Order: sequence, then structure tokens, then C-alpha cells
Amino acid sequence: MEIFFLDSRQKPFQAVAVIDPTTCAAVLPCFNEAGSIAGLVTALRRDIPSVLVVDDGSTDATSSLARNAGAGVVRHERNLGKGAALKSGLSRALMQGCEWAVTLDGDGQHAPEDLPALVRCADRTGALLVIGNRMNEARKIPWLRRQVNRWMSRKISQRAGRSLPDTQSGFRLIHLRTWAALELNTKHFEVESEMLMAFLATGRRVEFVPIRVIRSQRTSHIHPIADSLRWWRWWRHLARTGSAAQASLPAAAPTKMLRY
Repeated sequence: MEIFFLDSRQKPFQAVAVIDPTTCAAVLPCFNEAGSIAGLVTALRRDIPSVLVVDDGSTDATSSLARNAGAGVVRHERNLGKGAALKSGLSRALMQGCEWAVTLDGDGQHAPEDLPALVRCADRTGALLVIGNRMNEARKIPWLRRQVNRWMSRKISQRAGRSLPDTQSGFRLIHLRTWAALELNTKHFEVESEMLMAFLATGRRVEFVPIRVIRSQRTSHIHPIADSLRWWRWWRHLARTGSAAQASLPAAAPTKMLRY
């Protein structure tokens, strides 16, 4: 069986974990990311041949540039939101037979070179959701987004009864069969919180690993007022219902595809 090493002599991060290319896909939800998507796809395909770009109603050349760089493209004809884009991409990865998916934002703010740290964490701990934690470099995040992130993370940590340092990070390694068993309903940026709480509510292990912060060259698609209101509505619903998600999860432990 051919395997792909998540390291390179040209890279400073010399991970020794390996991934069978049929078991993991990179999923990138995108909206008007023509300026960054080709380079990001090219970088990811050095280690993960299956890269899926979900073009969430872009009006620029995101789809064609991603396809030319070697990505598979799922296109929404209109903008449906990040949650909807993630659902489309993760569902496609599962249909292709993948066990795991790594999600990154399409604007290039996440470094593909940090992926080995997430892989090593999943392999070492058995976590089914590993999240990149940007808080060691929090000052590189715009001030308002940083404060909102910290406030949301405090609220979710209090409810979960454990420290969750970066609940809004989109750089994640996700076990797909576990994800697919969860009932997730949000369609916008609150999906990061909903997914995290759903994994925790069903007793699945979640871990965080430090990652770098790369300043995006474009204005964020997050709308501070509208998206904060959506998050608050989701939070109030969670408080009323008393659970994050319903799930029908397999009793057996998942087959591991990460090894040293």
C-alpha cells in the first residue's frame, strides 16, 4: 500500500506519522478565495492527495483555480454559510471512503505545515476531534475577533466543565463516522461551537494543539453583529434544551488510520 509521509526535508516540522491517502481528505470551505486557494491546495496536496474545496457561492474564480490546482470542487450556486459548506465537504469525503478529514479556512490563515501536530495528537490520545489552538499567538488575531473568541470560549468552557482555549478555530482533524452520527443544524460560523459541544456531549475525546496564526490578506467574511447574534441564538437554544446534539454512535472504537 502506498503511503504519504507528513514531513519533508525542506520543512521544519519533521513528523513521522503516515496517512494512507484513501483515509483522509482536506476540506476547505471557501467564499471568494481566488487570491489564496491555488497555493493552499498545492501545499496540501504534497501530503494529502484528496483535497476538496467547497465553493460556497463565490463570484470570483475560486472554483476554477482550485480545480486547476488539483482539488475536487463541490459548488453551491449561492452562499449558504460556512456550516452548510462544511457539511457538503465532509459528506463528500465520507462518501469517498475517508475515515478522517482535516478542515482549514480557504483564506490561507492556517499553515498546512501544522497538520502533523494534529495527526500526532490524534494518534497519541485517541481523540476523535483535534482542534488547532491559536491562542499562543492571539495578538495576531484582530482585536475584536480575539475578544469575541475569548468570550465565546469562556462561555463554552464553563458549560463543558473544562478548558477549551480556542472554540472558534476552523483548523480541525475530524473523525468522519463520529461526525456523521451527530445531529448538527447550524449553517453559519456557529458551526464550530456546535460541532465541538456535540463531540463532548456524546463522550468523544477532544484535544487542542498549538498552531501558528497567519494574517489573512483579505477582510474577514465574519460579520460581527449578525454572526454574534446567530451564535447567541444557538447558545440560548443549547441552554434551553440542555444538550448539544443527539447521536446514534457505534459502540465499537473506530479503526485507527494514524500510526508511527
